[in-house]
Amino acid sequence: MQEKILIIGAGGQIGVELTIALRKMYGNDNVIATDIREEHPLLKDGPFKHLNAMDAFRMLEIVRKEKITQVYHLAALLSATGEKDPKRAWDINMQSLLQVLELGVQEKLNKIYWPSSIAVFGSTTPKKQTPQQTIVEPQTVYGISKYAGELWCQYYNQRWGLDVRSLRYPGLISWKSEPGGGTTDYAVEIYHEALKHKKYTSFLDKGTYLPMMYMDDAIRGTIELMEAPEEKLKTRMAYNISAMSFAPEEVAASIQKYIPDFEISYTPDFRQKIADGWPQSIDDSAAREQWGWKPEFDLDKMTKEMLENLKK
Repeated sequence: MQEKILIIGAGGQIGVELTIALRKMYGNDNVIATDIREEHPLLKDGPFKHLNAMDAFRMLEIVRKEKITQVYHLAALLSATGEKDPKRAWDINMQSLLQVLELGVQEKLNKIYWPSSIAVFGSTTPKKQTPQQTIVEPQTVYGISKYAGELWCQYYNQRWGLDVRSLRYPGLISWKSEPGGGTTDYAVEIYHEALKHKKYTSFLDKGTYLPMMYMDDAIRGTIELMEAPEEKLKTRMAYNISAMSFAPEEVAASIQKYIPDFEISYTPDFRQKIADGWPQSIDDSAAREQWGWKPEFDLDKMTKEMLENLKK
C-alpha cells in the first residue's frame, strides 16, 4: 500500500528538511506539506496546504481527502519563545498533539511521529551522559509540554495500540532554515554572523556545554526510527539521541580554522538559565542498540558544511 504522509509544521527548522527527505523517498505527490505560514521556497516541488495545527476540523478534512496514512506533527512553540507566553505555548503544544493522537485512533493511521526534546530534563537530572530513564523535572513550559506529550504518546500506544514514535532532539543546527526561537539557536546564528561580520555575541556564556546535532543526522535518525520494525522499539517514551556536545567557545575555535579573524564575545540573557537546567551530554545507547542509531557528523565536519553552504 502506498504511504501518504502529512507534515504539520513543514515550514519550521526540522519540517523543511524532513519534507525534502521524505519526498525523495516516497515521491513528491505523496508528501503533503502544511504550515500556518506561507509556503517555504524549498517546498515548491510538491503539494502545500495552509493549516493551523489547532484546527482539528481542517486537519481531519485533509487526512480524509488525501487518504493520509502517516502524520509527522512538528508544529510547536519552542523553549525561548514559549517562556514569553507560557499559557499559549502549553495550549498550542498540547492541544495540537492530542488532536493528532485522536485523529490517529479515529482514522486508523499507520504511524505518527512527534518530536520531543532534551528540554524534558531539568537541573535535578544527571548532567553528564543523561540516561534514557532518569529524573525528569523540566523547568520550562516547552519542557513540561514535551514530557506530558511523551506520556500521552505512550498512553495512546498502550491503550489503543497507536504506533507513535518520538525522539528527544538535542540542539539542531542547519543552514537551510532560520532558527526557530530555541535556547540552542546561538549555534546556528554564530555561522551566519561569522560570514557576515566576522564577530558574534553569544547569548550563552562560555563553558555552557549542550548536546547538539547537525540537521542531516537528525533527519536521518527520524526516518530510521520511523522505518524501524515495530517489534524492535522497547519504549514509547521518546528515545534519547545524541551526536556531539560543545560550548560556544569551541564552535568559535572550529570557525577560526576557516575564518582566522573571527571573534566571539558573551552577553548571557534569560536563555542562560534555561541552558543551565539542561544536560551537557546524552546517553543514547538505547537508540543505538534497539534500532541502530549512529551519528555521522562531529563539530569540525559540521562547521565545514555550514560555512560552505551558507557561502553559496
